[in-house]
Amino acid sequence: MPLTVTPTGSSCGAFVTGVNLSQSLSPDLVAELREHWVTHKVLAFPEQKMTDTDLERFTLQFGEFGEDPFFGHIDGHENIAAIQRNADETTPIFAESLHSDWSFLDVPPAGTVLYSLVIPPHGGNTLYADQVAAYERLPDALRDKADSLTAIHSAELGYSPHGAYGDADEGRSMNILPSEKALEKNQHPFVRTHRETGKKALYSSPAYILGFEGYDKQESDALMLEFYDYQSAPEIMYSHPWQKDMLVMWDNRSLLHAATGGYDGYDRLLHRTTIADTSF
Repeated sequence: MPLTVTPTGSSCGAFVTGVNLSQSLSPDLVAELREHWVTHKVLAFPEQKMTDTDLERFTLQFGEFGEDPFFGHIDGHENIAAIQRNADETTPIFAESLHSDWSFLDVPPAGTVLYSLVIPPHGGNTLYADQVAAYERLPDALRDKADSLTAIHSAELGYSPHGAYGDADEGRSMNILPSEKALEKNQHPFVRTHRETGKKALYSSPAYILGFEGYDKQESDALMLEFYDYQSAPEIMYSHPWQKDMLVMWDNRSLLHAATGGYDGYDRLLHRTTIADTSF
């Protein structure tokens, strides 16, 4: 069966069939998939029967494993985290704000891979926001402003002891590891040029950006809100519906993503890896 890539019709995303991800892929096929990945930003592979070892092998065909500083990992697989919510859980939905994974690191992961094991009958879509399109839709003056900004990134709001997933976050099934390390800060250009495509994108969001270098909090907050209207515009969003045995990979360098709820009373479980980048 030939490889078939079908765009979603939204600003980003495509479905891929005609490939068995439980087997090693040839270098030529990996190169072809990588080209589709950086072009469409999100690739979804339905009907894939995979073990955790298969998931690890697939990830390593696109790069080394990325760092997961605030997640525990599943037994026997130190590079796989369980993205989990139990049917009786009442905590807020994990990661429901648009973000780019671990953007506060020196070298954030290029990609994230999720494989679905238990999927509820409704709800739980993942939202993707095309940040190349967000950048291109900016008015000229605001685009020039974005080009000049350096963003200050931190995991403080989420993973510090006083953060959303900190000491007061009880009853959550996910193995989250908050720590004082989340108070550390890093700086990255707010506009990121993709090393493989050459395209510019707005990088990260208020989930991890505390402010902008040279601007006070009030000025930074106003700027972030102005940019966020473009970063989260409906025209650049893709809402991805999950099925069991589906693998999805996305490009953190050109997208934001967020979880959604709507499946109270049902279990949900996916296994996650990240693909390391070689430089920012």
